[in-house]
Amino acid sequence: MFTLPLLPYEKMALEPSMSARTLEFHYGKHHQTYIDNLNKLVIGTGLEQETLENIIIKTANNPDKVGIFNNAAQAYNHDFFWRGLRPATVPMEPAPELLALINKNFTSLDNFYNEFKAAAIGVFGSGWVWLVKDGENLKIMKTANADNPLAYNLKPLWVLDVWEHAYYLDYQNRRADYIEAVLRNLVNWKFVAANL
Repeated sequence: MFTLPLLPYEKMALEPSMSARTLEFHYGKHHQTYIDNLNKLVIGTGLEQETLENIIIKTANNPDKVGIFNNAAQAYNHDFFWRGLRPATVPMEPAPELLALINKNFTSLDNFYNEFKAAAIGVFGSGWVWLVKDGENLKIMKTANADNPLAYNLKPLWVLDVWEHAYYLDYQNRRADYIEAVLRNLVNWKFVAANL
């Protein structure tokens, strides 16, 4: 059965960009609920021993398995999101190889930030914004609800959660401020490079 993965940092480590209170609710309640629901839904399906990645791939676009897909994808998306963040006190820039790839695909790191922020602001309703690898190229991808790049044979490198519960306690309706704070202060570039 699936369990809630441990955070790779203390709950207060992302402050002031993301509060410990937000992590209590977002990680401790929302993420835990997806894990609990998935464990109930996979009983007797033959998927109990599969990885989240395999469950996502096997259930994507299957109307009979939409509940399993949604909860597996949300469990995966959230875990990927947490691991892609770093404590605000740990300064970090992309390694030269990653920065060269960003410059090749987005002309500059600042332009990448601007394009990513525009995509995240432009998500209507709930969803995710991803940095993905498509062949040798990097792309920004928006997904709604629980959708996930794995369902499209794309390699996720980093993700930002733009569901309202990700930022409402800290930023209320100021999604743009949340996006800016995470992009400028919390991206774990070592995690991104490790996923290349």
